[in-house]
Amino acid sequence: MNRWRAFGLLTLARLRIFYREPEALFWVYFFPILTAVGLAVAFWNRPPEPPAVDVALSDPPLEVEQLIDTLRSGGITPQTTTPEEARRRYLIGKTALYLIPTPSGLIFGYDPTRSESVSARYQVEAVIRRPHADTALRLTEQLETEPGSRYIDFLIPGLMGMNILGGGMWGIGFVLVDLRVRKVLKRLTATPMHRGDFLASFLVARLLMLLPEMLSLYLLGRLVMGMPMRGSVVTMSLVMLLGACASSGMGLLVASRTEKSETVVGLINLLVLPMWLLSGVFFSSKRFPDAAQPFIQALPLTQIVDGLREVMLEGKTLAEIIWRLAVLGLYALACFLLALRWFRWN
Repeated sequence: MNRWRAFGLLTLARLRIFYREPEALFWVYFFPILTAVGLAVAFWNRPPEPPAVDVALSDPPLEVEQLIDTLRSGGITPQTTTPEEARRRYLIGKTALYLIPTPSGLIFGYDPTRSESVSARYQVEAVIRRPHADTALRLTEQLETEPGSRYIDFLIPGLMGMNILGGGMWGIGFVLVDLRVRKVLKRLTATPMHRGDFLASFLVARLLMLLPEMLSLYLLGRLVMGMPMRGSVVTMSLVMLLGACASSGMGLLVASRTEKSETVVGLINLLVLPMWLLSGVFFSSKRFPDAAQPFIQALPLTQIVDGLREVMLEGKTLAEIIWRLAVLGLYALACFLLALRWFRWN
């Protein structure tokens, strides 16, 4: 047979094998479309959201009321609070800008290196200086560059949560299916090994590997980038521990009956990629509609990422995030019990 004809037949065989696999067709052609639709919900055809702005209370209160009315007429809905609370909320990333009215004018509190703060600053100024507003108002700046309000401070906990989820899904789910494909699991059934111990060993090994992985990311943010640590290290460790248990349980469950490596790759992507998009790893989950927020808050990665940010950046205590730990604990327990019940060894 001619070499090129043989090459063509081999290529045709690979194409036929691919198109006869329903899982492959779904992951290659339909899953990217679903992902694009999900992103469209968050970003497509939506006007820019008004910035989150705090207005500090001052005397006389009439000046504050006039300022709030002016901002509302420009599409900005500010919150009123004390100057100390306004600054605190800004430093932990709750707002993009805070305003302090004074007898001599208006003070803008913001970070010039934070893009959303710069955008909010000029948007607010444009509203205040429009033709029908007080154009004689004197505007000054109070620059804030304290760690905790920067994007890198927002991003590091998100990356930590993403690695916790990925380690559990890929480090356990994919490995178990690979063992099944290579018939290793079938051979293990002939040993006196307890099946629950076998699955639990994957969980314990994953938790042990988690320590250097999270420590390296934490030290990078803390020592190199100056990220603050306002809460308890013990509370942060509990979030990581229960997050790893929940992720590992999901990995066990995904691998419990999957028989092909291609299928488990698709299933892991089906679970992991939407959580990367929805759970606030790279940008705030508040971008999504209010109707989607209950579903987003039910995701385990949301609890991991938000829990880490609340402890590290806001200094919340164990009692304040205990409900997040409870959600992660339920995920871990339910997934492990279901995986133990449904797991196939051949």
